[in-house]
Amino acid sequence: MIRLRRAEAADIPTLQAWDRMPHVIAATGSHAESSDWAQEITLDASSWEVLIAEHAGRPIGVLRVIDPEQDETHYWGDCGPNLRAVDIWIGRTSDHGHGYGAEMMRLALARCFANPAVTAVLIDPLTRNVRARKFYERLGFVEVGRRYFDDDDCVVYRFDRKVGP
Repeated sequence: MIRLRRAEAADIPTLQAWDRMPHVIAATGSHAESSDWAQEITLDASSWEVLIAEHAGRPIGVLRVIDPEQDETHYWGDCGPNLRAVDIWIGRTSDHGHGYGAEMMRLALARCFANPAVTAVLIDPLTRNVRARKFYERLGFVEVGRRYFDDDDCVVYRFDRKVGP
């Protein structure tokens, strides 16, 4: 079972170590090793959360949940109200293939949609990250277009709130 908790200053060395992992660098593009974790974990929780995923009390991954309309970095541009954007990755390759990512995304979606105003969740894997793209498609994310974020060629996916039975 995966548990999410807010990232703390004590998590910074782990997050920095994960940033240097080849699979994380490959998945995060030009933003690899550029995260200022000390700043990110203290940003206003109404627009940005950094969460640590733990399995059996051990950190295994990180999850960012962002209100793209309120985000002060304006990374997502003008994408409208009532959305959330998610970044997710598993820290060590030895933790891949255990279903942790799917459980993290299930928890992320539940967290986002706990706010009744949220209508959809966005995610932006690199175009070349075929494994991640297939993962999101299996979870029900739908491709809505290609976009460059800085130098990163990404595919934007959207997961709409389910309405009705």
